[in-house]
Amino acid sequence: MHSLYDVPAPAKLNLFLHITGRRADGYHLLQSVFMLIDWQDRLHFEKTSDGAVTRQDLNADAPALPADDLIVRAARALQAATGCTQGARIALDKHIPSQAGMGGGSSDAASTLIALNRLWNLGLNRAALARIGLQLGADVPFFIGGDNAWVQGIGEHITPLAPAHPLPAARFVVVKPAAGLDTKGIFTSPLLQRDTNNATIEDFAANHFDFGHNDLQPVAEALCPDVKKVRNWLESLGLQARMTGSGSAVFAQIKQADFPIAEQCSWTIRICENLPRHPLKEWVAD
Repeated sequence: MHSLYDVPAPAKLNLFLHITGRRADGYHLLQSVFMLIDWQDRLHFEKTSDGAVTRQDLNADAPALPADDLIVRAARALQAATGCTQGARIALDKHIPSQAGMGGGSSDAASTLIALNRLWNLGLNRAALARIGLQLGADVPFFIGGDNAWVQGIGEHITPLAPAHPLPAARFVVVKPAAGLDTKGIFTSPLLQRDTNNATIEDFAANHFDFGHNDLQPVAEALCPDVKKVRNWLESLGLQARMTGSGSAVFAQIKQADFPIAEQCSWTIRICENLPRHPLKEWVAD
């Protein structure tokens, strides 16, 4: 039985994000496609017998995370749900930027649940892990699901795109300015449009990477001018750029391999490829 694991936690991009309404309880109704990319964190797990869960940071350049971050909360939620008395030492090599709209924290939590379910030999299936993940954040079940997906409702309805509508392999430039964005500030803004018409998976599949828009982007650009600066720079290069999720990262599909990355001192710029599925998908039984 293994006592050590080293696993990836990939980021996601929202290829579009439409706000189609708002429920009486204040939650927003949305439609989106979540796509996995190869910009990823790595987590190292070592099984212990004392029941304690500890986490350390391996990347000195990454901002410090609180001791009770989503990774630790995920491990403790798994213990609570199963009565598991084993523990773990967890080390995080953080690369996905925070407040970027790329799901880094949720992905870390999902990989933690997947890895510890296996490391502790708990045998939970995908649906059981997703139920635990939903307590931690709305995006966690997507990463546990393991597929690029059509997402709607308040984020709880997740439909895999494959095999009916698989995404073609593609390359993207992703730019994260130094400034981040607070999700709550965007969703509470009176400027946010909340009445985009409902679309279908078939609408999206006819035009994968050019479909729709991000309804949060105009509000985000008003709150964080750097988002607009990044978009303008990418559009000046002839690219169709848009913000991902509710964070400050902006992306665009690129055709050529030798994209001219400019020296932008405060921006993080990465060339990424999409993933056909989560690297850990086969670790969880359906």
